[in-house]
Amino acid sequence: MLTLSIQIAFVLVTAAIVLSFWRLFRGPDVPNRILALDTLYVNTIAILVLLGIHLDSALFFEAALLIALMGFIGTVALCKYLLRGDIIE
Repeated sequence: MLTLSIQIAFVLVTAAIVLSFWRLFRGPDVPNRILALDTLYVNTIAILVLLGIHLDSALFFEAALLIALMGFIGTVALCKYLLRGDIIE
């Protein structure tokens, strides 16, 4: 039962990634593209966690933590650049 649930989750998260890529390339303005990129980070984390559960490996959870950290820093930097014009004050 768990394997079926994980497979369904893989399909749904993959669909979310495809839709996020569509919003990233087709977004009407820059803030929508930044949100799409942030959503891609979250979906990538979900895929890695699902893969870690499926393969029973802790390495994927550590990679998910690193991607979460880099995604947060990247989103903050892009938003700061969008608001102020530079990242470092």
